[in-house]
Amino acid sequence: MQKQNITLAIVLANLFIVFLGISLVIPVTPTIMDELNLSGSIVGYMVAAFAVTQLIVSPIAGRWVDRFGRKRIIVTGLIIFSISEFLFGIGKTVEVLFISRMLGGVSAAFMMPAVTAVIADVTTVDTRAKALGYMSAAISTGFIVGPGVGGFLAEFGSRLPFFIAAVIALFAAIISVIALREPERNPENEEVKEQKTGIKRIFAPIYFISFLIILISQFGLAAFESLFALFVDHKFGFTSKDIAIIISGGGIVGAIVQVALFDRLTKWMGEIRLIRYSLILSTILVLLITFVNTYFTILLVTVTVFLGFDLMRPAVTSYLSKIAGNEQGFVGGMNSMFTSIGNVIGPIIGGILFDIDLNYPFYFATVLLLVGIGLTLGWKESAYRTA
Repeated sequence: MQKQNITLAIVLANLFIVFLGISLVIPVTPTIMDELNLSGSIVGYMVAAFAVTQLIVSPIAGRWVDRFGRKRIIVTGLIIFSISEFLFGIGKTVEVLFISRMLGGVSAAFMMPAVTAVIADVTTVDTRAKALGYMSAAISTGFIVGPGVGGFLAEFGSRLPFFIAAVIALFAAIISVIALREPERNPENEEVKEQKTGIKRIFAPIYFISFLIILISQFGLAAFESLFALFVDHKFGFTSKDIAIIISGGGIVGAIVQVALFDRLTKWMGEIRLIRYSLILSTILVLLITFVNTYFTILLVTVTVFLGFDLMRPAVTSYLSKIAGNEQGFVGGMNSMFTSIGNVIGPIIGGILFDIDLNYPFYFATVLLLVGIGLTLGWKESAYRTA
């Protein structure tokens, strides 16, 4: 048990580092836009470049996780991430920044299915929801610290946070080589196995509805998240510090709820009901962000909207893990792939709409989230229990 806890702690720390580095770009995006004279559309394309690469690599990485082991993929992902952050730090042209974001996408494609598979290996079906809540909390905490570090260190130089992230990621890779052990495959996962194998499993009803919800919700969320910093900067004149405070506030609340309540909410409601209610909450608040006009109301609405997404994502991951059987890496890769598809299209359309009207990306996200709610209404809670 102690070895399992150490393994879990190491992989969660690695995930925290990766998402810290990813979120560094949020508060400094307006500054980079000014430096390179970028439009909202270009920023959307840059965010999408990350997701396109993650989309392409995720299915391959998911299979590699099952074939070559979790540890190798995690260490490789950390090294690639370190290179990505270093390139962003030295990048003075749009081309270099795009290459940096694409390497970041490769890193995310390696890390997410590998970490999810490790969690499935070292937990039981009963304890998995709690561990996945910790995983989401590590991601949320990365988003807490990232914008804070990025916003405040930007005072000394807009590229400094990226050099720091590169060093930390390289250090984490070295620690993982030394301390992280390849976990034994969990025999429990052999008991829950679908008859179909390979890519066709995506279209099995118990999988396909889950993946569609991931796609649609991430589509809307990406349009919201990628343009939020620009939205409050252009509409309200918020500074990097203001943006860091708002996003960090949302991350703090999300991390607390994920650690303290996610396991209880999952056992009480079940994953599907929790996903449905989280989507409803987020849909209402994404629309509401276009109506609020004071610092306090923007803070309150943003904190709460991120909370809805922070509960939904681990709930979907928990559901998928229960039906994945011994192909945790494969299903983790598919989860990452469908997330990436939403991340590709959402920022592009959001950026185009942003250049037309500041509020349009949020109207767009609202419509997509409503579609996601509609899908959950036909989703059967007992699907994974009878698989």
